[in-house]
Amino acid sequence: MNPVAPRVRFAPSPTGYLHVGGLRTALYNYLFARRQGGVYALRIEDTDQSRFVEGAVESLFRSLTTLGVRHDEGIFLKDESLDGVTRQSERYPDIVERGAYGPYIQSERLLLYRQYADELVASGKAYRCFCSSERLKEMRATQMAEKRAPKYDRHCRNLGAEEVANQMALGTPSVIRLAVPDDRDIVFQDSVRGEVKISTDAFDDQVLIKSDGFPTYHLANVVDDHLMAITDVIRGEEWLPSTPKHILLYEAFGWTAPRFAHLPLLLNPDKSKLSKRQGDVAVEDYLAKGYLKEALINFVAFLGWNPGHGETQEIFSLEELVAKFDLASVHKAGAVFDMQKLDWLNGEYIKRLAIDDLLERALSFFESKDFFQAWQSAHAELSVDERSAFMKRVLVIEQDRLAKLSDVGEQNPFFFSETLEYNRDLLRWKENTDAETHEALSRASALLETQDTSVWSDHAALEKLLLEAAGDKRGDFLWPLRVALSGVAKSPSPFDCAWVLGREASLDRLRRAIEKLSV
Repeated sequence: MNPVAPRVRFAPSPTGYLHVGGLRTALYNYLFARRQGGVYALRIEDTDQSRFVEGAVESLFRSLTTLGVRHDEGIFLKDESLDGVTRQSERYPDIVERGAYGPYIQSERLLLYRQYADELVASGKAYRCFCSSERLKEMRATQMAEKRAPKYDRHCRNLGAEEVANQMALGTPSVIRLAVPDDRDIVFQDSVRGEVKISTDAFDDQVLIKSDGFPTYHLANVVDDHLMAITDVIRGEEWLPSTPKHILLYEAFGWTAPRFAHLPLLLNPDKSKLSKRQGDVAVEDYLAKGYLKEALINFVAFLGWNPGHGETQEIFSLEELVAKFDLASVHKAGAVFDMQKLDWLNGEYIKRLAIDDLLERALSFFESKDFFQAWQSAHAELSVDERSAFMKRVLVIEQDRLAKLSDVGEQNPFFFSETLEYNRDLLRWKENTDAETHEALSRASALLETQDTSVWSDHAALEKLLLEAAGDKRGDFLWPLRVALSGVAKSPSPFDCAWVLGREASLDRLRRAIEKLSV
């Protein structure tokens, strides 16, 4: 008999932008499903209304689909061309669903959770708790003062049916708690960590239904995972201590629990947990800074996983990651979020882009620069194609040095300057005089002025021409030429500068530099 194809899910809470940790969880679920020929679902866990952020559901969807981590069923944006829509969301007007297990939004499944919670109460596996927030606060304060772990004291666990009925009739606010057994070891096999054993003495009677009628994560995710036929739960390490509670819930309902895999924490270089306090953690932040989606996926995939011993390949397409991914190769130890590695990887991806593709991706970053806006205003006569051609030339020169797209033009803003302020000392090569420098620049100007379009448009031909003109004393000729074209001590070669700037701008800068030496 063939094994059942796995069903996995990513179930984010709409509390803001997609965190890189969330992206990794989604990616590993996606890779696992694709490798195993299974199904990957996207559902929304929006039961914590206090942390809900308007627009977060739509943002999460867009981030994942932009990065290519596309799901098979669950929530989708209405404006997508989508076959097989099964349901319109009640709460989110721009969200529709596809799949046989909906609703895929927890706030639209509340009656379902309450029914299952009531079933647990009726069977004695859960109970109603009427303790006020004031009593719970006092209880925890006492426990802390006595150096005991804060834990619900089960005050309401053995209330009689009559007392419960009276409190309900009075409208006393209540929650439903799981009746956790004492002194029992919960043992399970984790696909990453192997055998895990946690005593029930380590946790209290978990709240399942809050006083507002909304379920906690613990109840909702168990009910949803069961009803949606989820076979493998792949999630962050922070949920490992809660897993015994979830196993107890599966037992209480008489259901078979899925396989669990808990991914290692993401860490800063100082080994502290990656969080917003240490800097950007949202996927949108990295995309906005000019990190390529392909590079980000590649980088995140290696945060806690590698393809195996002896593998030296570091650049992987999404398809290659699918072919290689295995939960058995996920590490137990925390994974360090190394920005230098991300910069390097992103730079490698940028190097591999065709120049037309690079321009398309970099265009918005160009347009955000003040120096580019000034250049564009000064050259309003240029057509769209002519402006694009200029930007392409800049990108050809900068491509191998870019760590991210937001860096475009930053190292060489002089390409976009209309006037340069020349330092006559800088124009001179070593001990050369003003007269010698003047002669070199005049010779370069005269030579370049005679060249036709075929030379100016051919980088190799332009380089050959100027090298031949420089002869044996290249510094005497090429140094002042480069400074005249760039105005700075550190810049690309004079061939690069002349080719990017073009005939008119290059000759104009040479003329101005010569005038500086003539004063």
